[in-house]
Amino acid sequence: MMKLFDSHCHLQDPRIFNKVPQLIRTALDTGLVRFAVNGISEEDWHLVKNMSDCYPSVIPCFGLHPWYVAERTPSWLGTLKEFFESTPAAAVGEIGLDKGSRGREIDFTDQIEVFRLQLELAKELKRPASVHCVRAFGDLIQILKSVGPFPAGIILHSYMGSAEMVPEFAELGAYFSFSGFLMSMKESKAKKMLKSVPSERILLETDAPDALPKSNNLDSLFSIEGSRTQGENFMSTDASDTSAQPKETLNHPANIHNVLKYVASLLEMSEEELADLSYSNAVRLFSYEGSKVLLEG
Repeated sequence: MMKLFDSHCHLQDPRIFNKVPQLIRTALDTGLVRFAVNGISEEDWHLVKNMSDCYPSVIPCFGLHPWYVAERTPSWLGTLKEFFESTPAAAVGEIGLDKGSRGREIDFTDQIEVFRLQLELAKELKRPASVHCVRAFGDLIQILKSVGPFPAGIILHSYMGSAEMVPEFAELGAYFSFSGFLMSMKESKAKKMLKSVPSERILLETDAPDALPKSNNLDSLFSIEGSRTQGENFMSTDASDTSAQPKETLNHPANIHNVLKYVASLLEMSEEELADLSYSNAVRLFSYEGSKVLLEG
């Protein structure tokens, strides 16, 4: 069976949190053996930590997402540092910049300040950092240049930037992680961008419970027993068209196989080859001192 590594997801999200044992079990049965679970605010860091304590397959990541910058407490940075001190296996994330519809509601100067502090922390701790970027790639590259380079790695999660920016990001230590959001790009543009990424920098992710892959481009998606949770639905195997699904349909980690299939098709390589490549890249990236990947092999 192919081994896969979900380099960015949110299993602590309240929409799916009560399904975590089932989600992890289902994913493991399909060959998805590791999950980088990203915290987004002070409110959920403890959930990510507890999950990593319960599940050896979970790599914990702690960070303050740009959407939650305005809600931070005066002691947020000290609290964040305490989580890293008590959790040697943790990476940094999700952090970043956002000028999208929701990001515009958050003061961009505050976003930059919080982002810089977390980048500096990642560099100091020699941990990879998972970065969110929406309509702010110019700002992102300038900040990364001023703080970097990042020998421990930067993950550009759900990357949908241009092919032209790939070399600059890669030179700074960036890895490029692809989710179901890639399917919303024009296929020719996505293919050009993917082919510009160095093979040793390619990662796969689900961003679950968001970034649901478009099933009408792919074979049917994995189902979960008991598809309804807190009024939400998960994509099931009888779905042939996402337009027929309820708007609240959620993504889950086993659907990484659909991301794998799509990315492999654009790169004109076998799914097995891409699975091995992306898994090896993720293991290398997350094998810092104290990490579970390093300790468990």
